Amino acid sequence: QVQLVESGGGLVQAGGFLRLSCAAAGSIFSINTMAWYRQAPGKQRALVARITISGNTNYADSVKGRFTISRDNAKNTVYLQMNSLKPEDTAVYYCNAQIRRQWTELTPDDYWGQGTQVTVSS
Repeated sequence: QVQLVESGGGLVQAGGFLRLSCAAAGSIFSINTMAWYRQAPGKQRALVARITISGNTNYADSVKGRFTISRDNAKNTVYLQMNSLKPEDTAVYYCNAQIRRQWTELTPDDYWGQGTQVTVSS
């Protein structure tokens, strides 16, 4: 069994910062791409940032220059540093990872965290 455990959400004032963490635990052979998504009330879940196993990143236009995604492969953990937060960043943030549980698996499966609430007050 594989679990993604997120932490770091909370309430912050506009202009503030938060750092989200997501650790993958369980039977893991390898992790490919890791990513953060978010879902605001009444909206669809959308990609925030993505990082490949080699460290290549891409970001949603709305967070470029403010958010930074990183990962620690030794710890199977992905981070999202969020600076200059805005009220429109308010959402539930979900961690996503493409994981192979065994070397015999040809393609990875998608796993999701439980979500962590980020609320930015104006």
